[in-house]
Amino acid sequence: MPTTESELPFDQRLGSLIKQAEQALIAEKNRVLRPFGLTVPQYSALLLLAENPNISGARLARICGVTAQAMNGVISLLDQRKLISRTNSPDHAKVLLLRLTRAGTALLRKADREAVAVERRLMHSFDDQDLAAFRKQLTIAIEVLSEHADS
Repeated sequence: MPTTESELPFDQRLGSLIKQAEQALIAEKNRVLRPFGLTVPQYSALLLLAENPNISGARLARICGVTAQAMNGVISLLDQRKLISRTNSPDHAKVLLLRLTRAGTALLRKADREAVAVERRLMHSFDDQDLAAFRKQLTIAIEVLSEHADS
């Protein structure tokens, strides 16, 4: 096994495999979400708003792991399509709280069936033991890579 980063070929780096898996997952989800007029970031925002109604755009951005600027673009598109509504926060005059509209809830329900089917197809490619081990290894990777996130 190579001892330094420079000796580790690209195709043996875990980061490249994780990135390829992420890109394949996003591409497949974008494909199944396209008929609903949604992208993965838009779908993710709707899904998280369904689970966390009446949160700010900044909070939604943090949960999604994107910048506030990136989330503002997503929010604007969802608002234009009347899939979300914005109301003034009772606590902060400059903060708008987001929630799904009926149309947003209905669209999410349909789109989520397709996105979940992608997830299930992936999960069914593993037996139960391998899936549990895969989840455990991904969790370990997240923990290891998050150790210095705040420094």
